[in-house]
Amino acid sequence: MTYCPAVAGRSPRDRFLTIYGRQPVLAALQTPHVRVAKVLISQRAQGAPVDAIVQAAQAEAVPVERVKDEMVTAVARNGRHHQGVVADVAAAGLELLGDFLERRAHGRGYRASVLLLDGVHNPANVGMVIRSALAAGLDGVVIPRRGTAELGPLVIKASAGTAFRAPLLRCATAAEGAALLLEGRFTLVGLAARPDEAESLFDAVLSERAAYVLGNEAEGISPAVGALIERWLGIPLGEAVESLNVAMAATLVAYEVRRERSGRRRPRPS
Repeated sequence: MTYCPAVAGRSPRDRFLTIYGRQPVLAALQTPHVRVAKVLISQRAQGAPVDAIVQAAQAEAVPVERVKDEMVTAVARNGRHHQGVVADVAAAGLELLGDFLERRAHGRGYRASVLLLDGVHNPANVGMVIRSALAAGLDGVVIPRRGTAELGPLVIKASAGTAFRAPLLRCATAAEGAALLLEGRFTLVGLAARPDEAESLFDAVLSERAAYVLGNEAEGISPAVGALIERWLGIPLGEAVESLNVAMAATLVAYEVRRERSGRRRPRPS
């Protein structure tokens, strides 16, 4: 089985996380478990902080290039906050969704649980979802390149640095990711906007191979992805609360998966 759409969409952002700003780049260079691949510095950037970055990069044998300010802006995708410095960081768990599915196509890797982000635009929420997924031991977080917050400094900060190690799976869009997961024999599970109209997450027997879809903070799961969902689950809420923050919902899902994997299931009706 070959997952060609994801492979065709391969780009440098499927291999590296891009960070910018003088202090974040210097901190990455000085952090033992973080491997910086390259540093770009604007020709106009000068001063002691820039000198410190160059020295730290040299100490770690990291290539440093002096480039035009426009190049730094283009790579950072942020013209106001890069401070003339941008770096590519190799993230240990970053890979294409297609490659992940290829490895788990047969036998030993059958049991797997991932989160799929569908239009989650807030970087803080994306970062917190990544942190919870890694803490609970999930197998991956699918983060589309389009329609979801960019994997940049704000996401990394909100993840408390776990984005450098977490299993992050890349695809073009949430709809493409959903289709690839279905092709890879994952059950596509949506979190219902109206939990009273779906089976409770905490009463359900969870699938051994499932992708849990987390929708947009305001509008929920997109129609294109919703049409592919095979099962809906809800998180029970008190009458005074209409919905949960997407990162909080992700945490509850991740730890319910962890609880079931550990064998500590609640008794089910016979």
